Amino acid sequence: MKSQDYIALDNTYGAHNYHPLPVVISQAKGCKVKDPEGKEYFDFLSAYSAVNQGHLHPHIVNAVKEQLERVTLTSRAFHNDKMGLFLKKLCDFTGYEAALPMNTGAEAVETALKAARRWGAEVKKVPNGKQQIICAEGNFHGRTIAVISMSVDPESLVNYGPYVPGFVKVPYADASAIENAITPETVAVIIEPIQGEAGVVVPPAGYLEQVRKICTKHNVLFIIDEIQTGFCRTGKRFAWQHENARPDIMCLGKALGGGIMPISAIVADHKVMDVFTPGTHGSTFGGNPLAGAVGIAAMEVLENEKLEEQAERLGQLFRKEVSAIPCPKMKLVRGKGLLNAVVFEEGFEAWDVCMALKNAGLLAKQTHGNIIRFAPPLVITEKELMEAIAIIKKVFMNIR
Repeated sequence: MKSQDYIALDNTYGAHNYHPLPVVISQAKGCKVKDPEGKEYFDFLSAYSAVNQGHLHPHIVNAVKEQLERVTLTSRAFHNDKMGLFLKKLCDFTGYEAALPMNTGAEAVETALKAARRWGAEVKKVPNGKQQIICAEGNFHGRTIAVISMSVDPESLVNYGPYVPGFVKVPYADASAIENAITPETVAVIIEPIQGEAGVVVPPAGYLEQVRKICTKHNVLFIIDEIQTGFCRTGKRFAWQHENARPDIMCLGKALGGGIMPISAIVADHKVMDVFTPGTHGSTFGGNPLAGAVGIAAMEVLENEKLEEQAERLGQLFRKEVSAIPCPKMKLVRGKGLLNAVVFEEGFEAWDVCMALKNAGLLAKQTHGNIIRFAPPLVITEKELMEAIAIIKKVFMNIR
């Protein structure tokens, strides 16, 4: 079968809830992928930062193979001999006292929201049903009914009502707006340290630290969604570490699964996590033995290969080189580490540029029409990065 045959099957039998680039990936290794015809591309999306360790990293693949021969699923009705090891590794890696494993990023966010509401009722003594959570305009935290109720994106909200109450929306990157929105019923603030889906929007320096101080001052939980920014993507293990802004709850996912399977979690200290008691939250697949093996290996790769340092160094190189490309339609290059975006002038259609990049051998995806995200696997070498930048330069210089 050829690429168009696979695309036709998707279009015939699948729900049309995505608009992907017309490319089929049938093989992948490291920072490169191939289509059924054998054409090779640089992967500059990394499955929205789920493939920080690169495609099919041998250390993670070996962990999968070994675990597949032993046990893959027990449910939480029983203990297994991998989950505890995984949770300890995750707590050691993040610096928190406890972790609660789930599967998808949206589940991690839902878990954080439930923890905050329960903490608000039981610890802060807010009457149940009155709890309020402050969120930021422009956010993307997932696709569930509760999560889209925090959104201001019309496409995310259309015809899904009634929406979940209890969310207060304020402008992103405005700490004073958060403080002004806090009431006695406020139990948490949830933000992304960098808004990825919004187009890699980086807040001004000091914003996260200000929010941390505001939450502490008003006895409000600070929740940071590190699902896309975490696990070394921004040049630190977690983006909040660029400032002194340790959250009370951190939402994790994507790269925790090493590009192999969906794994997510929240981490928090016991003063927050202990609001959960048997029967109050759970997941059949959360903490399954296969996920435990994958998660441990995924974090070991990040540590052993010093990928946060790699992301920081190569991210600076990427922004320097791309900013220097002569392209009158390009207005801004922004980001941290290897999470970056190119912003074109208002009204510019970046889809056509993504198509040109694809034809030239590099896969990237636009967001909000005039913005393209560039986020290669963190294992990309400097030589490979410069080859990819040469492709970007060639395409950008032909933009009219």
